Amino acid sequence: MARTKKETKNTADVGFEKQLWDAADVLRGNLDAAEYKNVVLGLIFLKYLS
Repeated sequence: MARTKKETKNTADVGFEKQLWDAADVLRGNLDAAEYKNVVLGLIFLKYLS
């Protein structure tokens, strides 16, 4: 018997990503992208430690 490929569908909830993106824009404010990257990476590191 031949095997059939299962179809993979991307069913991600777009609303959630939009909310995250909007929150990141609000937090970023007038920071330069390079500075914002350092802030976000620091927050991710702190979350990892806790």
